[in-house]
Amino acid sequence: MSKQKYGYLVDSHCHLNYGGLSERLEEVLANAKEAGIGCLMAINTKIKEYPEIIHLVESHDHIFGTVGIHPHQAEEEPDIKLETLLELSKHPKIVGIGETGLDYFYDNAPREMQQDNFRTHIRASQQTGLPIIIHTRDADADCISILQEESKAGGAVPGLIHCFTATQSLADAALDLGMSISISGIVTFKNAGELREVVKTIPLDRLLVETDAPFLAPIPHRGKKCEPAFAADTAKFLADLKGIDYQDFMEITSSNYFTLFRKVKAPASWTEATG
Repeated sequence: MSKQKYGYLVDSHCHLNYGGLSERLEEVLANAKEAGIGCLMAINTKIKEYPEIIHLVESHDHIFGTVGIHPHQAEEEPDIKLETLLELSKHPKIVGIGETGLDYFYDNAPREMQQDNFRTHIRASQQTGLPIIIHTRDADADCISILQEESKAGGAVPGLIHCFTATQSLADAALDLGMSISISGIVTFKNAGELREVVKTIPLDRLLVETDAPFLAPIPHRGKKCEPAFAADTAKFLADLKGIDYQDFMEITSSNYFTLFRKVKAPASWTEATG
């Protein structure tokens, strides 16, 4: 049986509808193509912005999207129903649930609302089988507890911790639950030594790459508006950190993306069948 070979990198998390990217989208996409980024994930953070995500994914073959409410918006959109997430996730190019989770650093929404919002998204992930994209900051204990509780009650929760910057204990707990971990440009920052040590422990088959554009531009782009093209800089840094060839790292992380986000159908022009 032939094995698909991915000759490009995936940016598994970016906000293409945000200012700094949306008004120059074609330039951003051209830059990404030149940098070898062949697939992008447009992340939804507010249900009211869901139509913007749909426009992006329907206009570009290589962009896929998610549906969800960021913990910052848990109070702004407090009445999200499980049925709403289930219905909106039926679109053929909506391939994940989120981003959702807990953020106790900014506390832009009451923690109880964040937790309720998070649980609703977890249940949508369980019922659809679509991976959940989790944002967590200064909330490791509650994030782990909620994931464990919901997994015990409703079954496995496919998904990943995005823009991982947390502790070894959260990484270990996520891996124990069968989840993956996505790394952003933060890993390249001078003060990210502790994060780099955690990344060294993450199995290659559970690792994804992202930009979180337009935020968190990696070195050597600090001070610039982040864009998907910069995923290549983070990936090269990670390949060196893990001690493997960049091409191999690119193949592994792209394969990890498609293994996790099974609803994504990569056009034949992106792949090469090999024996």
